[in-house]
Amino acid sequence: MSVHSEIKKVTTETLRKMKFDKEKITMLTAYDFTTAKMVDAGGIDAVLIGDSAANVMAGFETTLPITLDQMIYHAQSVVRGTNRALVVADLPFGTYQSNPEKALESAVRMMKEGGAHAVKIEGGKEISKSIKKIINAGIPVMGHLGLTPQSIYKFGTYKVRAKDEAEAEKLIADAQILEELGCFAIVLEKIPADLAKKVSESISIPTIGIGAGPDCDGQVLVYHDMVGMNQGFSPKFLRRYLDLYTEITGAVAQYVKDVKNVEFPNETESY
Repeated sequence: MSVHSEIKKVTTETLRKMKFDKEKITMLTAYDFTTAKMVDAGGIDAVLIGDSAANVMAGFETTLPITLDQMIYHAQSVVRGTNRALVVADLPFGTYQSNPEKALESAVRMMKEGGAHAVKIEGGKEISKSIKKIINAGIPVMGHLGLTPQSIYKFGTYKVRAKDEAEAEKLIADAQILEELGCFAIVLEKIPADLAKKVSESISIPTIGIGAGPDCDGQVLVYHDMVGMNQGFSPKFLRRYLDLYTEITGAVAQYVKDVKNVEFPNETESY
């Protein structure tokens, strides 16, 4: 029997056990109550309140503009709609990089006000003091290596990271540092599949891949991309399970037509 079918509430320890038992971990983003409720009911193991809310919910070009207050609002909404999955929330840009004290303050607010079960932050050795400060306070931390969207202006591109030997070696070293610091899992974004496999085998904590091949311990996608609501984003790693953009716009068009033609509401839909 799988770990997935045995548990009633997913915790950080559950994810570690799933890696040990070689059961793949599933993760999707959610930013609101209704979506969280559906994703949770579908059996997802972990829900990520990603700072990608800046893109898909607010229409910004990057994840940088979203604030901690806004992320806390999204977290509150998602937590109310989640019964089983582990809820992880991103700490947004500027809330943890500058100093460990600010990082801890941000993480405490996300847990206390947002109700999240854990926080996710981007980076390796450079932010080790902030990670240590947060973990020492009893707050679970999920790391994030590879393509880190909060550093997009530094990279200058969304292309695959760690293709050269030096960056690949640093990523492996950073993953080991994150494990030593006490992170319970690491997201690996848009890196070569063979490197992701190597990292996953070199550490005892789970890796969650997005554009990092099949050998990570789990996978994560942005919900709006996965169900086809976001039409302008088609990376190689994305599999669309629905085409909701077409379905929804079609339904709206039919509603407009029915109202214009006085076909809605009809007698059975009237009091």
